[in-house]
Parts: sequence; C-alpha cells; structure tokens
Amino acid sequence: MDKQYYVGIDIGSTASKVVVLDDEKLVKSFCIPTGWNSKETAKNILQRLQDDGLSENMNCAATGYGRICVDYADKVITEITCHAKGAYALFGVDGTVIDIGGQDTKIISLENGMVRDFLMNDKCAAGTGKFIEVMANRLGTDFEELYALASVGDSLSISSMCTVFAESEIISYIGSGEKRENIAAGVIDSVANKVINLAQKHGILDEIMLTGGLSYTPYFIELMSQKLGKKIHTHHLGRYAGAIGAAISLRPKNSTPIQFK
Repeated sequence: MDKQYYVGIDIGSTASKVVVLDDEKLVKSFCIPTGWNSKETAKNILQRLQDDGLSENMNCAATGYGRICVDYADKVITEITCHAKGAYALFGVDGTVIDIGGQDTKIISLENGMVRDFLMNDKCAAGTGKFIEVMANRLGTDFEELYALASVGDSLSISSMCTVFAESEIISYIGSGEKRENIAAGVIDSVANKVINLAQKHGILDEIMLTGGLSYTPYFIELMSQKLGKKIHTHHLGRYAGAIGAAISLRPKNSTPIQFK
C-alpha cells in the first residue's frame, strides 16, 4: 500500500505554515510569507509539495485566515479547533493556550485535549505581531534588533489600546529624544500587557502554552512569565500548532499519536 501523507496548511495573515505527517512521524514542515494574495500562496505551497514528491496520496486540511483559498484541500477547519489539537499534540497537557498571530490573539482553554472555551481578539492589531511590525518599522529596526534593544531598555509607558494612537505616542517619544531601547522596551511591554489582560479576562488555567511567532522569542517569553508569575511552556514547533492540528484531524482516529520532539 502506498504511503499516505496528511498535510496541514495554516494560511495566516502574515505567514503560512505547512506540516506533512505520515502514519508514524512528522515528515516535513515549512513556513513562507503569506504575501498579499492567499490564493497565490496556496498555489506556491502545492508546487513545493509536488517538487518534494509529497502530493501523491495526499490528504489535505486547511485552516487560518486564508483557508478558503486552498482549493485543493479535502477539508477546511476553524482555527480554534486546529490550534487546540496542535497545542495538545505538542505539549500533551491541558491548560491555557495563548496563540499570538499576525492580526489576532487567541486564548484557548483545553480540557481532556479538547476546547473547553476560547476568547479571540481580532478587532484590533494591538497585542499582535502586526503591532510589533508597525512599531519596528517606525523605529527603523527589524524584529530581532527590536527585541535586542528592548532587552537592555527601560520600558516607557505606551497606554493607547489602538495601534494608530500608540504609534502617535512613539512618534512623540522619538521627537522628545527618548532612547530607542527604552521605546522598544515599551513596545514589547505593551504587547505583553495586552495579551495578559486578554488571557486574564478569559481565565488562566495552571499550565500555560505559548504558540505563534512570538513563542520563539526568549525575551518576550521571559517577560510574560515574570508578569504572570508562572512558567510558560514553549516548543520549537510552536509556530506550526495550527497546521499540526489540521494535519492530525485527517489521520484515522485509532492512529498512534505522533511524538513531536
């Protein structure tokens, strides 16, 4: 019997994540910029899967912001379901999943590996990756430099809940001669506070799992841990939680769980 591949595609507003599983293991994972056109991104993903010889005997599930653009998907699944499945597969514990995406933040409570409840902030970019991107551009830095500056700065208050008004605060700080590292520290501190406020509004369980792009940033993880007074679990595949959940949803129910090491 030919090998079956289970492909999970998570097309987010900023980045698109792809995971390929077989019956035993993670075969491949990759991440590409979503760009301006999700349909073109979906075509590029399919081409890459074909080039790697993974499109034969492929079952595909799509999730995320641009999931309806994956016209070759066998299944389309909501983000919350996929992120919950993916987080449980990665961490193996119940608790609170905090997923910080490009344009939204999701707080998901897991119970027995299933979604018990969730809260999603998708009305404003404040507290998301897009907020950090906008502020990094304003400060003339990339992400890595912004985090490096923030780690040695003294945080300035950025009180606005709106990205546009927060950017105005930063412009004022720049105009008054404040140090870049102090402004950078204020930006990251502002994001952490907004995420924590959302999580506390929803309710935080004992175990906290951070997924999404910021789960790869040691400075942000440490800052969040300090503010919450709790250890935050991360995983080297945390960015792929949604794609992993989508792929897992395709596997037979009696399949042996895959160990994501």
